[in-house]
Amino acid sequence: MPGSVPQWSDPDVFAPDDSDDLPPEIAADLAKQGGPQQAQHRSEPSTAKPPEQVPELAELLEIAVRSVGGTEREGQARMADAVEHSIGSGEHLAVQAGTGTGKSLAYLVPAIRHAVTAATTVVISTATIALQRQLVDRDLPRLATALAEALGRPPTFAILKGRRNYLCLNRIHGNAPEEPDEGALFDPFAASALERQVKRLREWATETESGDRDELVPGVTDQAWRQVSVTAKECLGVQRCPVGTDCFAERARGEAGRADVVVTNHALLAIDALDDRPVLPEHDVVMVDEAHDLVDRVTSAATGELTGGQAKLAARRCGRAIDQSIADRLDEAAEGLETVLEDAPAERLEAMPEALGGALTALRDAGAACMTALGPERKEDVEGSTARRLALALTEELHDTAVRLLDAFDEPEGQRRDVVWISAEPNRPRAVKVAPLGVGGLLRERLFGQRTTVLTSATLALGGSFDTLARQWGLPPERQAAAAEDMASRKEAPSDSSSTAWTGLDVGSPFEHRRSGILYIARHLPPPGKAGLPDEYLDELTELVQAAGGRTLGLFSSMRAAKQASEQLRDRLSTPVLCQGEDNTAQLVAKFSESPETSLFGTLSLWQGVDVPGDSLQLVVMDRIPFPRPDDPLASARQKAVSAHGGNGFITVAGTHAALLLAQGAGRLLRSVHDRGVIAVLDPRLATARYGSFLRASLPPFWATYDPQVVRGALGRLNAAASG
Repeated sequence: MPGSVPQWSDPDVFAPDDSDDLPPEIAADLAKQGGPQQAQHRSEPSTAKPPEQVPELAELLEIAVRSVGGTEREGQARMADAVEHSIGSGEHLAVQAGTGTGKSLAYLVPAIRHAVTAATTVVISTATIALQRQLVDRDLPRLATALAEALGRPPTFAILKGRRNYLCLNRIHGNAPEEPDEGALFDPFAASALERQVKRLREWATETESGDRDELVPGVTDQAWRQVSVTAKECLGVQRCPVGTDCFAERARGEAGRADVVVTNHALLAIDALDDRPVLPEHDVVMVDEAHDLVDRVTSAATGELTGGQAKLAARRCGRAIDQSIADRLDEAAEGLETVLEDAPAERLEAMPEALGGALTALRDAGAACMTALGPERKEDVEGSTARRLALALTEELHDTAVRLLDAFDEPEGQRRDVVWISAEPNRPRAVKVAPLGVGGLLRERLFGQRTTVLTSATLALGGSFDTLARQWGLPPERQAAAAEDMASRKEAPSDSSSTAWTGLDVGSPFEHRRSGILYIARHLPPPGKAGLPDEYLDELTELVQAAGGRTLGLFSSMRAAKQASEQLRDRLSTPVLCQGEDNTAQLVAKFSESPETSLFGTLSLWQGVDVPGDSLQLVVMDRIPFPRPDDPLASARQKAVSAHGGNGFITVAGTHAALLLAQGAGRLLRSVHDRGVIAVLDPRLATARYGSFLRASLPPFWATYDPQVVRGALGRLNAAASG
């Protein structure tokens, strides 16, 4: 433990630093400058300056930072230089940039400069809708205005999502059969609600300019949206569709094809890599923000599943386009799969059970018969053509997934590429799922092997090294992560027999973590149990929240624990406690932010969704180390595979998962350089277990203590200062 404590935790001293100022990303919110609000409103490109007349990166970055009312930071400039070097050299780059660095500008400015001077497109990929909206509604419009004069024209940008996210005008115009939710077929109230939502969507279709689902407020259910949208495989194609020239999805693709910068999401980036037909416009550089989520999002995109309900829907679709007796075979196979899944335990499969194998074989063969009957494209009426395409797309997906599941066990156990399991999730039908054991090979071949890639996040160097995530990305291990003082452009790239040249760079953070925050580990508590939160945890949590006067974000490893803590502490505290699920997350965060004495408790989905600078958040509590569940099928299979090859499966898989979530949770505390507070981890294993040092090395360098009195005293002084 360090010998000194943060200045503000001293009972006789509490004073903000004179040098504190807002980081660019926070200051940008205060600089209400104009600019287009949507990609569709951007200016048409005019002739840009010749490349040799475009100012150097440093000058452009200075203009950009000034335009958002911020001040340039050392880490931001280092990151921008490294990104420019990566673009020029083709060497991939991983950059860890702490909150407040201004990393968005650090990669956007060199990306825009490259796109304009090279007359090409740069793709920006994010994991969350919130960051997409920040880039498209705030950062890029301001940059377009600020950099227009220096570049000779305003840079252009667009947002692109999967086709399912846009209204399909062909379906809106009634050129496809309606498909009510299976439950609605027997529930008149559900059918009526679905009908009202679809009617609202039809009315909205006459008003919207984009057809983008995210712009519909309030939203509608997935069942309703499926009535008015199509997947890429279900689409007739712009040439055959009677309203293809007005298609929202095609319009978005056209905008993207003409843009300097295209903002998309990790899922579409994965689909573009998985599919031989390009989804994204031609591009030579990819910026992957929120890169800590890349592997999970790519894995999700590459995961297949089968349910009896899906197969029944495919049979109903086929029944409208082919001989009913052939479609009935698929319906019977669907019934068989449903029966087998109802009786099967929810678990990872080491071998294909005989009953499930038989059901999947029947489904595969019935699907193949339907596909043959549907035949090739025919010149027919629009509704018939649409019905055929809807039937064929879903039937092909079911058939191909059944084949993949049946083939998953062909190889010996140590050589299998896919993981198969039976899923039984609340409020969802039972399913059999298949996912890749790893996606490193895919990323290495289809992403890093084809385009220069920059990966960035506040959380990439786990245990002090980029190697853990690099292996998951399919990159060779690096000797040592470059420290904040070093320039990526001056570091020789490591190499091995499978050389993919890349460099890791940690540009640090403008926050002085040891002076701004305390990491408190409740070493005196018992290890967490399986039957909810122990009484000792609830007592400790109560004392911490009381000392803080509310102002607490509680991040729990399960919804059950979050609800238990909320119910118990409402009886013990005089300050309000909100719990995830009691309202939509945005409303809960708004209430929490506006009322400093309020606490907000929730689970994993909150960990990356809370951005509350100021006095409303001065205590972040995590109940336990967020390891994946021991019965998590994908994590357990990956852990077993690493161990089988002589590695440490627990640290490589479970430890990495926990380290990422701990770091993301801890990142909720300091959102501006004025913030002060405490990260409290109730799980003593963070201090006592052998793997604790790896997890602690993945956290920001807060001042650490095991003493509850020191922490309660510091929280009390913070509360008094904020209330005074």
